[in-house]
Amino acid sequence: MIDALERDLGLSEAQVITRLANEERAMAAEASLTTALGSSYGGAWLNDDASKFMVATTDPATTKAIEAQGAQPVVVSRSLDQLNGIMQALDQAPQQAKDGATLWFVDVKTNTVSVQAPTVEAAQALVAATDVDKSAVTVAATAEQPTTFINIIGGAAYYIGGSRCSVGFAVTRGSTPGFTTAGHCGRAGAATSSPTGTFQGSSFPGNDYAWVAAPGNTATPYVRGSGGANVTVRGSTQASVGSSICRSGSTTGWRCGTIQQHNASVRYAQGTVNGLTRTSACAQPGDSGGSFISGSQAQGMTSGGSGNCSVGGTTYHQPVNEALSVYGLTLRTG
Repeated sequence: MIDALERDLGLSEAQVITRLANEERAMAAEASLTTALGSSYGGAWLNDDASKFMVATTDPATTKAIEAQGAQPVVVSRSLDQLNGIMQALDQAPQQAKDGATLWFVDVKTNTVSVQAPTVEAAQALVAATDVDKSAVTVAATAEQPTTFINIIGGAAYYIGGSRCSVGFAVTRGSTPGFTTAGHCGRAGAATSSPTGTFQGSSFPGNDYAWVAAPGNTATPYVRGSGGANVTVRGSTQASVGSSICRSGSTTGWRCGTIQQHNASVRYAQGTVNGLTRTSACAQPGDSGGSFISGSQAQGMTSGGSGNCSVGGTTYHQPVNEALSVYGLTLRTG
């Protein structure tokens, strides 16, 4: 940590050690004063070099108690509870107003709530959509465009409520990133997490494919391979019967076999799925939707099968090209 803080904050080792000690004292003082000041507490912060610990209060009579903790009191007009109430109102504003803004946060240093958007007008629109005290809110234009930092990689896990499936292949539709997966993993409209997205289309039974739009995430041309290495997807040409094939899933990882047949129809309890490819690669629950790849060519998404990876088994995949065609998707390749 000391090395990283020296590098990223431009400090000497001695300065880092002093800063960490000051921060530790501030944490203890803040925990104590939050309780002691009660409804008058207005928040706390360290100055730029962490040499001073500032504590805000709406009650001038509490300044002595703040000083007794080695902190510098700042008398303000609004408590932290009041600022958090403004935040709650903004969080509950109509979605259309929130869609125009970029971020909003409590700024204890200025004793206000800050709303930022690509334009000042968009920030003002969010504030106007609530009945908050406008004098307690500042607005500003920002160039920030926050995104999540999840890379969409074939074989990785994603979640639908309490269930888990696996990413098939990263795709785009227009400028929207997302991924293919198995249709039995979710219906259109179902929400996913890690990465966050929404099922846009799903077909099961009959077929077993789906696609999830995951805006804000990064579509990559990779499938998670053996030992943490990634395999680059370069296309989606169908491999011949007898070809070697590997699959990646969030339960059993990277497993390989051979293609036994194309165009198989399989009867599941939920109904029959047609046009599947039968392979000797094993799989287990949670691997559903995960990538099948032969060489560098995407083949399909894990549908189902029999057996397991302890005793071996047979696994079927839904060919990816059908899903790409039906939903107008572009496979992410490298």
